[in-house]
Amino acid sequence: MTATLTPPALTTTDRPAHRDPNVLRWLGAYGSSMVGDSVYYIALSWAAVQAGTPAQAGIVMSVSALPRAVLMLGGGVIADRLGPRRVVIGSDAARCAAVLAVAALLFLTSPGLWPLALLALVFGTVDAVFVPAVGALPARITGKNQLARVQGMRGLAIRFANVVGAPLGGLGVALGGAAAAFGLAGLLIAVSVPLLIGVRVRELPADDRAPTGTARSDLAAGLRYIRGHRVLAPLMIVIALGDLGFVGPLNVGLTLLAERRGWGASGMGWVLAGFGAGAGAASLLLAARGRLPRAGLVAACTIITGSAAIGALAFVPHLVGAVGIALLIGLLAGLSGAMCGALLQTQADPAYLGRVTAVSSLVSLGLTPLSMPFSAAAIGAWGLGPVYTVSAAVCGLGGVVALCVPDLRRAELPR
Repeated sequence: MTATLTPPALTTTDRPAHRDPNVLRWLGAYGSSMVGDSVYYIALSWAAVQAGTPAQAGIVMSVSALPRAVLMLGGGVIADRLGPRRVVIGSDAARCAAVLAVAALLFLTSPGLWPLALLALVFGTVDAVFVPAVGALPARITGKNQLARVQGMRGLAIRFANVVGAPLGGLGVALGGAAAAFGLAGLLIAVSVPLLIGVRVRELPADDRAPTGTARSDLAAGLRYIRGHRVLAPLMIVIALGDLGFVGPLNVGLTLLAERRGWGASGMGWVLAGFGAGAGAASLLLAARGRLPRAGLVAACTIITGSAAIGALAFVPHLVGAVGIALLIGLLAGLSGAMCGALLQTQADPAYLGRVTAVSSLVSLGLTPLSMPFSAAAIGAWGLGPVYTVSAAVCGLGGVVALCVPDLRRAELPR
């Protein structure tokens, strides 16, 4: 295992990604980091509630969103300039150090809310460079014909982190309070660093490297590259519309739906479990097959069908039916998300992939969550049915865009 940041060039082989030790090291690092993130959020929410009022805790939990959104595009520039592997290693090391420092502080004293707010601010700032680098790294560790399979494997890692992280965080809080939970989160993130150091990356040939200038000019060049690309430009619109129509109904909307139907928290949990199972099945399918033909058309059709299922969820009176629809939504959303992610990975020039990922992530992680308070207000004013219907229409419009743009509709994944 090399300890340098400039490993030897990756040798291209026909080995499937799920049998490639290099990809598996990356997957282990990614999975450990994501589980650590889940434990961190449990610890942060618990510590904030214990140290302040519910309103103050809510502010602490939202502090990371602003720097993440504001700095995300700049993070894409950094990932492309320094290389995604180096940025991911540095980001994980910084996140680990920050979390362990707060854990130690909580062990020694009761400092109140300020270190929690500072930690959330640091996490959001580091995430702004971590997220684009994570998106750009797979294209450097395997061949293009394996990137769809890698998307499926990454989806499985995310589902695993969602299932395992919350119980681990709760166990840490139960055994030793927020300090123990933060310590556990820091150790899990720390596991990813040596694994990432052992990952070999393919260096870009000199002819394939994008010209560099100032940070502003590099960002402008990345945006021009996306705008002029015949697949990536409409794909960004599809991703934005899909996320905007999806986030509200499946977050705050689902909470209100469960309350008004009398399903309670356990019923909402079953619906979320149905969605998670469907999304996990989609990731497993892609990880096993490695490729689906006519990726652009599959993405368009699954988005449109999934949007219809989202609209139907508001009109199902019984919990069993809602769980079934949630399972279908998860399966279709998982397939469409994986296809869009795989197309983004394979269509983008690796020299611009950090900036391309930053633009797509800005919508999902920075702007789309802002739709949640509007969804809640709209449901209060007009009811569940109209809001779910409008959200489904917005989501479905993304599929219509994919169908109407020939280059995107005909886009294929490499064999």
